[in-house]
Amino acid sequence: RVRLVESGGGSVQVGGSLRLSCTASQETRDPYCMVWFRQTSGKDREAVAAAYTGTGTTYLADPVKGRFTVSLDNAKTTVYLQLNDLTPEDTGTYYCAAALGARDCISGAWYRNGGRNMDSWGKGTLVTISS
Repeated sequence: RVRLVESGGGSVQVGGSLRLSCTASQETRDPYCMVWFRQTSGKDREAVAAAYTGTGTTYLADPVKGRFTVSLDNAKTTVYLQLNDLTPEDTGTYYCAAALGARDCISGAWYRNGGRNMDSWGKGTLVTISS
């Protein structure tokens, strides 16, 4: 099981940018699928991006393509979520989660399953967009 710590949330105006970080610490060297979720007002929790630490492959949900990017650091222990051109609808709490192994990333389950397969969760970081 990994421990996850998010950072980088804050308040910005419409059109602004933020970079969120999620750092994983674990006692094993097993690769895992790291996923960014968000919980926004009036909506179910949704997955927005993922990264598989075994290969460095990244994935982005269609609704955020063109505005968000996801990346891993060289050590593959920190996943970044760059948020650009932010709107009030992006306001919410962003969570990092992880599932051991490649399955959830490769199969697309990271996006479809609403986080049910995740083994570990961070506490979340709040993003507030003001108009």
